[in-house]
Amino acid sequence: MQLSDFDYVLPPALIAQRPLAERSQARLLVVSDRGLVDQQVRALPELLSPGDLLVVNDTRVVPARLFGNRATGGRIEVMVERVLDPRRFLAQLAFSRAPKVDEVLQVEGVPVRVVGRDGAFFELALVPDGETVLPFLERCGKLPLPPYIRHAPDAEDAVRYQTVFASTPGAVAAPTASLHFDDALLQALDDRGVRRVTVTLHVGAGTFQPVRVTDLSQHRMHAEHYAIPQATREAIARTRRDGGRVVAVGTTVCRALESAADEDGLPRVEQGDTRLFITPGYRFRVVDRLLTNFHLPQSTLLMLVSAFAGHAPIKDAYAHAIKQSYRFFSYGDAMLLSRAA
Repeated sequence: MQLSDFDYVLPPALIAQRPLAERSQARLLVVSDRGLVDQQVRALPELLSPGDLLVVNDTRVVPARLFGNRATGGRIEVMVERVLDPRRFLAQLAFSRAPKVDEVLQVEGVPVRVVGRDGAFFELALVPDGETVLPFLERCGKLPLPPYIRHAPDAEDAVRYQTVFASTPGAVAAPTASLHFDDALLQALDDRGVRRVTVTLHVGAGTFQPVRVTDLSQHRMHAEHYAIPQATREAIARTRRDGGRVVAVGTTVCRALESAADEDGLPRVEQGDTRLFITPGYRFRVVDRLLTNFHLPQSTLLMLVSAFAGHAPIKDAYAHAIKQSYRFFSYGDAMLLSRAA
């Protein structure tokens, strides 16, 4: 398929700039072979069955936006893509002239060496002894809101751009489907008999990068680190055995589970990097249902949901959502998708 197959026109007024007062207050468009149904996220327990399994992403967004100067005095902006090890990280840089390898930048008052470059990303290393990346980011960084959110991050964003599951630091963008969950919804799901397990996938800033090729077979996905615990594999196996459904909360969970899938439709217990690029024609092996927000035009995530629910049903769903003034993107509303036959 071509890039143009995943385009749509979105009125800018539908891009959510702030979260709703309550997380589970968001609207939910249920998409299945029976058509489209308008609901709310708080109705999720009624839409799932006892014995179904929710899989959520426990990644935590780190303050990944930094500012600094070059030795020449020129300003530079650093957007961390991912942490490589305690001293090194990959980042996108905004500059008037590209820095060279071995150049030392002053980032938030801390010397940072340019180690190398890989396409649009620079590998950087902290110079001082004893300083490690995550504490450095927590001390000096700013919350990296998506580029389509126009206000500067504030105290509300510090709380609402994290999920209630966030425990493993490393993401530079939130797994936005999980932003809809609050304590009341989780209790209702527990009461319904819907179980819950976690995976980790650290969302990178590359998730916002546009696809720059018209022939999708030529697109190279950015790498993201993921981990699948033993307890998650065991819970999925038990759900399969008992006739329940595996419900991925977000495309990040879907990519992690499918990246680790074996021939039996169970995720392997492993950790590593994934570049899995899911487009229509992909055969899903683990995930039965998918809770997801609305995604940007021509994005890899729109391609993933089109592969999951079907290209035509997703086009119809997005047209319906625009007509009904659903709220789009990170702070927006959600869809509940069933896997196409």
